[in-house]
Amino acid sequence: MAFAQCGAQALDSAATRRKCGSGAVVSHGVRARAGCRSLGIPRNARLVSRRLVRMSGELPETYKAAVTEGNGADYVFKQVPMPSPGKGEILMKVHVTGVCHTDLHAKDGDWPVPPKKPLTGGHEGAGEVVAVGDGVTSLKIGDRVGIVWLYSACGECEHCIKGNETVCEKQQNGGYSKDGSFQEYCIADAKYAARIPDGVSYADAAPILCAGVTTYKALKESEVKAGEYVTIVGAGGGLGHLAVQYAKAMGMNVIAIDGGEEKGAMCKKLGAAHYVDFLTTPNTVDEVLKITGGKGSEGVLCLATSNKVFNDCVQMSKRYGCVVLVSLPPGNFSIPIFPVVLKRITVRGSIVGTRQDLAECLEFCAQGKVKPIYRTQHLDDLNDVFAEMKEGKVAGRIVLEL
Repeated sequence: MAFAQCGAQALDSAATRRKCGSGAVVSHGVRARAGCRSLGIPRNARLVSRRLVRMSGELPETYKAAVTEGNGADYVFKQVPMPSPGKGEILMKVHVTGVCHTDLHAKDGDWPVPPKKPLTGGHEGAGEVVAVGDGVTSLKIGDRVGIVWLYSACGECEHCIKGNETVCEKQQNGGYSKDGSFQEYCIADAKYAARIPDGVSYADAAPILCAGVTTYKALKESEVKAGEYVTIVGAGGGLGHLAVQYAKAMGMNVIAIDGGEEKGAMCKKLGAAHYVDFLTTPNTVDEVLKITGGKGSEGVLCLATSNKVFNDCVQMSKRYGCVVLVSLPPGNFSIPIFPVVLKRITVRGSIVGTRQDLAECLEFCAQGKVKPIYRTQHLDDLNDVFAEMKEGKVAGRIVLEL
């Protein structure tokens, strides 16, 4: 009765306030005062649009967010109103956010599916829960969470029921169809927010939330068993260096392919048994066949953005092997039909992972078996980071502090 009495007089407008109960004031983004507490409302709660929101103390009325109008426009930093989590939602304070190549595509709008406009990108945000919407029981204030690419799914379709929520046709995507983590606070779906284990820093967790789970899922999709070969094309990049570590932790024999001695040293240090430098190797396919005794690799992960490499990946595959395509270069690619049919090769696409996949790959990080390589900058450097990405100058991952 107390909640209903107070909620009935709370208005949606952030600029409008009304008396509530014995002189209490309720407004969007402002905690109910002593009058509402006398009606039985908890101290750390507020009523917004007739719903109860549990929150952590006072929050600012506005905060900084990076916003782009899309079509290649730079991000502009603005002060925006503090949102309130709706039913089933949380509000998180973003401490750090990774920057993914997908964020560049979202800014440029060069994918077949257009992002929302205007857009606040980012889907590798790590932080803590500061407000909890109605009906949320799985998270509480202070919990360590992350906003991810799979912002939400319907949970009811054939794909979701079968555990394939990443291909749900009604899914929403963080930093693409929903505003993401390039801001100091953001809304997330409580069911799909990542749970970050204790002992994993926010900065270490950020790259795992997309790059980590993407490569981990791809390795699972390859169906390579412990002791078998997996060839990772593009092993020295932001995704690749994590793929090498996950493959090693899963007991696979890793053949890493990339360009340059520096990347080779890194791949070997991270656990690759073999490194093939495409800059100095006349034929990378022949080299992989040589390493594997002429049989080919049980699994091949294509993380490179060259269309030609997709064809090479098939040639590197063993009979009954599996080629997993992860990167998304523009255009089309051709597959040699004869070896695919004759050798019974599976060619499979893989995109991010489920909530369970994400929990598993974060646990590898918590156990110290996987450690992302990144450099830290500030959110204010976001446009400079995208400029570096376009020029191909980013090594490893970038984590922005807020």
